[in-house]
Amino acid sequence: MTTVSADSAQPIIRQFIHSAINLDGVKDDDNLFAAGIVNSLFAVQLTTFVETRFGLELGMEDLDIENFKSIAATAAFVARKAAAAPA
Repeated sequence: MTTVSADSAQPIIRQFIHSAINLDGVKDDDNLFAAGIVNSLFAVQLTTFVETRFGLELGMEDLDIENFKSIAATAAFVARKAAAAPA
């Protein structure tokens, strides 16, 4: 198991989101869904990116909007999920 912290995951997730939505000024704590910046299709792309990039397997219980609502929330989720993954 690779140790992933929120601090190490955040810039990776930020880069992915910024390149995907091509919008300047998105802050790490901005609610991407409430602001209308992303939609449900992008949520699928984001979860696929998280699984692939961080080697995580997401289940239905992980698909809570709270886990993906912002760059910071996604990074924190990745760190929690990685810490809970079996060795």
